[in-house]
Amino acid sequence: MSAHKEGFPPERIAKIGAVLNDSAQPLKARFRALFILRNVGGEESIEEIGRCFSDPSALLKHELAYCLGQMQDSRALPVLRRTLEDTAQEPMVRHEAGEALGAIGDMSSLDILDKYATDPLPEVSETCQLAAKKIRWAMTSKEKLSSNPYYSVDPTPPVNNAQEKETGIEKLGQILTDTSLPLWERYRAMFSLRNIGTDAAIKALGQGLFCEDSALFRHEVAFVLGQVQSAVVIDELKARLILKTENPMVRHECAEALGAIATEECETILKEYLKDEERVVRESCEVALDMVDYENSPDFQYATID
Repeated sequence: MSAHKEGFPPERIAKIGAVLNDSAQPLKARFRALFILRNVGGEESIEEIGRCFSDPSALLKHELAYCLGQMQDSRALPVLRRTLEDTAQEPMVRHEAGEALGAIGDMSSLDILDKYATDPLPEVSETCQLAAKKIRWAMTSKEKLSSNPYYSVDPTPPVNNAQEKETGIEKLGQILTDTSLPLWERYRAMFSLRNIGTDAAIKALGQGLFCEDSALFRHEVAFVLGQVQSAVVIDELKARLILKTENPMVRHECAEALGAIATEECETILKEYLKDEERVVRESCEVALDMVDYENSPDFQYATID
């Protein structure tokens, strides 16, 4: 079965896929092609995205997996399973494949998620634990998962009935940074703070970047801060980006968050790290600067399907 948006016949999807899979193309052009395919959807788009998992760029491959998860199409399950199983893939790529399986939410993924919940790489094991728990939560919970302001499929639901009050924010911030609590609970607090979205909530979120127990957790905090696009956490994001001992997965996400915030200060920071020794950081700064252009130009079309 094939389904995609009207006006996107298979030959046009193949042309966009050719850009995505052409390593001679600038990375920013390949990212745009990927997001177009995600927006179009359908079997042909999934096939074109799946072909790109042999690329040498961990940044691009991790974004492939993320997009497949957000598409929530079960036809992406085989390529995501193969990617999670492939120990030659970078940890951040395998992590994103596991998270994508949780985003799609098919019960058939529980076997592989349970298997890799004990993976020796914490980025992978923690992801698979969360993804499996989310699938089981969706099967058994009486809570209703409402859509969030960012229309993203998140690794966990937010805290139920979190209120937009300073006392609520303070409590959620305590949960977020309490390293004795399970990641599941801390993630739920994270998404609640994001959804509240006030400056106080966002500043509370920023403190999660300094929880040293889990690189996976810090990377998710950075991702969420990119979603909210608030300048009140530029200093926190910069602090983790410039920290050379930080996990590259976290540094990359901080760079992309700064690109989404897109102030002049963010642009200056990103340009400083275009030649970073870590490839994933260099490439993230390149893509982030493209996002700065998008955010600051009313005529710049990033990934439309018109």
